[in-house]
Amino acid sequence: MIGYIEGKLISKKPTQVLINANGVGYIVNISINTFENLAEIGESASLFTHLSVRENAMDLFGFYEEAEKAMFELLISVNGIGPKLALSILSGIKVEELKEAVSTGNLSRIIAVPGIGRKTGERLLIELRDKVESVGEQMASGSLGTYAIKNDAVAALTSLGYNIKVAEKAVRSVVDKNAGISIEELVKVSLSMLNK
Repeated sequence: MIGYIEGKLISKKPTQVLINANGVGYIVNISINTFENLAEIGESASLFTHLSVRENAMDLFGFYEEAEKAMFELLISVNGIGPKLALSILSGIKVEELKEAVSTGNLSRIIAVPGIGRKTGERLLIELRDKVESVGEQMASGSLGTYAIKNDAVAALTSLGYNIKVAEKAVRSVVDKNAGISIEELVKVSLSMLNK
């Protein structure tokens, strides 16, 4: 099974990338979250992958973070959720948010995700409630704290008039380079990056 792929990014769309790994082009299905984290075309990219084998198809699904792959594999274990729907769910909600929603039984947050109806949402909560903690082990320690800081920084930037997607990208970029950064410093560095 293919568990990880690294190579040159040949093309990318919000739902799919083509990666040249040692002369072989792999088409990899991705979430919006992974798409936002990818390098530019022509640069090196690496993804954790899950190979889905069905009667008439073999599909490769790629994830920027191991925690996203772990959540994807939990989602497809739920009756009625296939790989495409799982990927759609991960495009509509961040792993940390989904984990928190499942842990707290927040059905309204789950069914707010495109593609999830009430019945599927209830089944997801029941089947994953005890399993979702294992995803926490995949995440770096303190990532939920980092998640709260990121959210606060994005809220601060959007209140200053910046587009939410632009703000999220700037904040993520700063956090990736500065582990353990304070909220004040995060907003300041993000602002200077956005004002270049």
